[in-house]
Amino acid sequence: MPVNLVYLLLATSAFFWGTNFVLAAPVLADLQPLWAASLRFALGAALMLVIAMRRGDKLGQLARQHWPAHVLLGLLGIVGFNLFFFYAMRETSPDNGALIMATNPLLTMLLATALLGERATARYLAALPVALAGVAVVVSQGNFLRLVHLQVNKGDLLMLCANLSWALFNVASRRFMPKGSPVGNTALMMCVGALALTTVAFSSHSPFVLPDLHASLALAIIVVGGTVIAYLFWGIGVQRIGAGQAALFLNLVPVFAILVSGALGTLPSTPQVIGGLIVLAGVSLAMMPTRRRVTT
Repeated sequence: MPVNLVYLLLATSAFFWGTNFVLAAPVLADLQPLWAASLRFALGAALMLVIAMRRGDKLGQLARQHWPAHVLLGLLGIVGFNLFFFYAMRETSPDNGALIMATNPLLTMLLATALLGERATARYLAALPVALAGVAVVVSQGNFLRLVHLQVNKGDLLMLCANLSWALFNVASRRFMPKGSPVGNTALMMCVGALALTTVAFSSHSPFVLPDLHASLALAIIVVGGTVIAYLFWGIGVQRIGAGQAALFLNLVPVFAILVSGALGTLPSTPQVIGGLIVLAGVSLAMMPTRRRVTT
């Protein structure tokens, strides 16, 4: 596969994930966060299962052999992340949420160093305070007294928890994701997440209301684009160029979120622009790839 096509697939994943931050608002206008997360992955898992079966993946065999990994990864990457994500998006802006998530490659590397013994490069260590400074500008809206007095938006704190959950998922994926059948393994992981989220939604007694046309359209784009297509394209990209270099494209998530939000009429504030540039500069410094050949 040509390297430019691999890059396009990864950039497409980043685009849909950035769009998720914007589309969450109309979805949450009609649905409780638990039901929004549950529907996203119930529908996404159904589509992934259809794709996996059409590919001929042996789902039963995969489930019997690797169910502990599917459960762990589903709870971390789907249940934990999405619960924090949807609750956060009720309290903070799409731009803030996406910019906070921009530090995920750095956080993943720190956790991999601590939990897996991987060595962080000097560039990672140098870039960390830069990226964190950018996040501080974003969440404080340029007023650092808010940080001194702990006046940070509740949604920003929830998004930081979502960021941590996704970083733990990345580390766990490196250690526990079964080899081969990426579509089948992702489908089973999504099934675990969808089952857990739906169980939590029912047990919470949160009211379920059928979303209107606007919210349904937004949810459909999140399911098809921001879940199925994004996960599939991301898996292909990681297989071709490796997780480290692919993570560079996560830097595009806040850029796409701000662009989509701006296209819909919500222009970013000056602190968000400044903080975003600082975040992107720091993370890009850490994730700057070296030249390597792409396998075919």
